[in-house]
Amino acid sequence: MPNRERRLGLLLLGLVLLVVAAALSLSIGSHHVPLGRVWRLLLDPDSSYDATVLREMRLPRTVAGIAVGAALGLAGALMQSLTRNPLADPGILGINAGASLFVVAVVAIVGVSGIWFYLWFAFLGAAVAAVGVYLLAGTSGQIATPARLALAGIAVSAALAAITQTVILADQEAFNEFRFWVAGSLEGRGWPVLEAVAPFLVVGVVVALAVGPALNALSLGDDAGRALGVRLVRTRALAMLAVTLLCGAATAAVGPIGFVGLAVPMLARALVGHDQRWVALMCLVLGPVWVLLADVLARVVVGSQETQVGIVAALLGAPVFIAVVRRRKVPAL
Repeated sequence: MPNRERRLGLLLLGLVLLVVAAALSLSIGSHHVPLGRVWRLLLDPDSSYDATVLREMRLPRTVAGIAVGAALGLAGALMQSLTRNPLADPGILGINAGASLFVVAVVAIVGVSGIWFYLWFAFLGAAVAAVGVYLLAGTSGQIATPARLALAGIAVSAALAAITQTVILADQEAFNEFRFWVAGSLEGRGWPVLEAVAPFLVVGVVVALAVGPALNALSLGDDAGRALGVRLVRTRALAMLAVTLLCGAATAAVGPIGFVGLAVPMLARALVGHDQRWVALMCLVLGPVWVLLADVLARVVVGSQETQVGIVAALLGAPVFIAVVRRRKVPAL
C-alpha cells in the first residue's frame, strides 16, 4: 500500500503532467504557436493573430478539456466503487444513452440543432436515465445493490440505444446532427458552454469528494459498512447524484467520450491504492491529462484535418480495457 508521502509525490507528478498537457494543448494545432510565445501572450496579450487564436479558440478548448477530463475520470472512479466492478464505466448507468436519446429526439421533433439548443436536453436525458436506473434497481422494496445497479443500467442503456437508432434511421436531420455530436469533440466549445455546465460540475465534484470515506467503508461489504455507521441508501444516492452531475454535464457539453471513465480510475488505483479519497484526487488530475493529450493527438494525427477527441480517446483506452480483460483474474474492488 503506497504511503502518504509517495501518494503526494505521485499527485504532484500528475500536476506537472497536467501543466505539460495544457501547454501542448495551447501550442499545437493547425496554427502552431511556440510555447514561449504562448506564455508571453498569456501574461501580456496583444492584437496579433496568435493572441486571437489563443484567446478565442485554444484557451477555452483547453479549459473544457480539463473540466471534462476531471469530470469523467472522477465519475468513473465513483461508478467503479459504487458497483464494486473495476470494469464499470459511467455509461453503465445509461447516462450516455439517455443524453443521446434526448438529443436526437428533440432534433427530430423540433428540427433545430446546435450546441446551445441541445445542451440542456442532453443533460436532462442523462439525469432522467440515471434516475430511472436507480429506481429500477430498487424496485419491489429491494435495496439498489451494486449488482442490481449494473444490471438495471445495462438494460436501460440497451433500451434507450434501440430507441435512439430507431429515431435516427427515421429522421435524416437527426442522424446528421447525432453523428457529429456522438463522436465527442472539444472544438467550438467556448466560454458560454463552460459557464453553463460549470455549476453542475462543481457540485458534482464536491459531492463526489464528500462520499469518499463512506465508499471506502462500503468496499468492505454492506454489513461492515452499516456497522461502521454508513447509511447505505443515502451514500449510494449521493454517489449516483455525483455521477449524474459530472458525466451528464460533461456529455452534454462535448458529447460522449468513451474509456476515460474506465482507464483513468484503473491507472489511479494502480498508483495510489484503493483509498477512494486518493483515487478521486488522482482522477481529477489524470483525467484532464488523458483528454488533453488525446485532443492534441486528434489535431495532428491526420495531417491538416482534425479528428474528434472521442475517437482518439477510445483508441487510447481500448488497449487498457483489453489488457485488463485478458488477465486471468480481474481484481475486485
